[in-house]
Amino acid sequence: MSEILFILNDAPYGSERTYNALRLAVTLAAQPEQKVRLFLMADAVLAAKAGQKVPVGYYNVETMLGKVVSRGEVALCGTCMDARGLRDEELLAGCKRSTMMQLGQWTVAAEKVLVF
Repeated sequence: MSEILFILNDAPYGSERTYNALRLAVTLAAQPEQKVRLFLMADAVLAAKAGQKVPVGYYNVETMLGKVVSRGEVALCGTCMDARGLRDEELLAGCKRSTMMQLGQWTVAAEKVLVF
């Protein structure tokens, strides 16, 4: 099994970096031979906020992130969450507060690290 780590930094909306990272993560997570992990940092932590409402026809990163959660792991930088006032109880189910220590462990374990 191949382990792939995605590190996302950008806000969920505005640019399409987070959107494109999630598109690839969803595609890879759907393949049984891939283990996908996402670590959200900086403004990317806001992608894991539950209850997002976007205009009809616009992509929804919460929905996309949910697909990755169902097949992989999603962790958020706790310091970044605190800086943005994002509380644990506001997170999409399956997403969890984490640390740089865990990011370091995931980075060492991963065969590929993709940074967006």
